[in-house]
Amino acid sequence: MQIVCLDLEGVLIPEIWMEFSERADIPELSKTTRDEPDYDKLMRGRIEILNREGLGLPDIQKVVDGMRPLEGAREFLDWLRGYCQVVILSDTYYQFAAPLMRQLGYPTLFCHELIVDDAGRVRDYRLRLRDQKRESVRAFRELKFHTIAAGDSYNDTSMLAEAHAGILFRPPANVSAEFPQFPVTQSYDELRAEIIKASRGA
Repeated sequence: MQIVCLDLEGVLIPEIWMEFSERADIPELSKTTRDEPDYDKLMRGRIEILNREGLGLPDIQKVVDGMRPLEGAREFLDWLRGYCQVVILSDTYYQFAAPLMRQLGYPTLFCHELIVDDAGRVRDYRLRLRDQKRESVRAFRELKFHTIAAGDSYNDTSMLAEAHAGILFRPPANVSAEFPQFPVTQSYDELRAEIIKASRGA
């Protein structure tokens, strides 16, 4: 039995915070896990900026409602779900993801939860589990799945290392330079080929 674990943002959908940063004209919010490996530091900074600017969850959801998956993502995901088991492991939040999950055909998603007050202000965040991507892959391995993982950012590298095979998809140069042990793919065709190649050892 085989399972493929995919990151969400940067692999199947655009980066939500980058999109929101552009729409809200707040360049500080464009920083993502492609730039900052410390997730807590990144999120604390985001929450501080949102509160300083008087922005809340409804403002972000409005932007997400207008977003679309990356070109070719739905077709790739449809192929992959026919090929093997698939789980999306993301550091996004359920309050963001719903519209995009609908467009992707409701794949299985493990992510986190924002803590929001009655006025819609983001006050904190609640992790499903610390380093949940790596821990999920570890659990799948314990269930005797041959695991393949693909992602693009610093926060994906621990799950890539935990999997039987890890693959980078359109990573920034800093990530691919720091983690040369993972093959780099730039298109869904290349990612499909690497998944098939990694499957042969299953």
